Amino acid sequence: MTNQFITRKEVADLYGISAKTLMRRLEKRGVKLDKGLIPPADLEKIKQVLGDPDRKAV
Repeated sequence: MTNQFITRKEVADLYGISAKTLMRRLEKRGVKLDKGLIPPADLEKIKQVLGDPDRKAV
């Protein structure tokens, strides 16, 4: 992933899913994101919950 702020769409693209699906999967696993861009710390949470997008472990 990256060390910069990123949009939900960009994160979803990394996983090969839509932004809406990304948010549903995160919500199902109890991950709440603030509105706006996603900071690097939250990207790490997403990576822990959904797996490494480079390994296609969704």
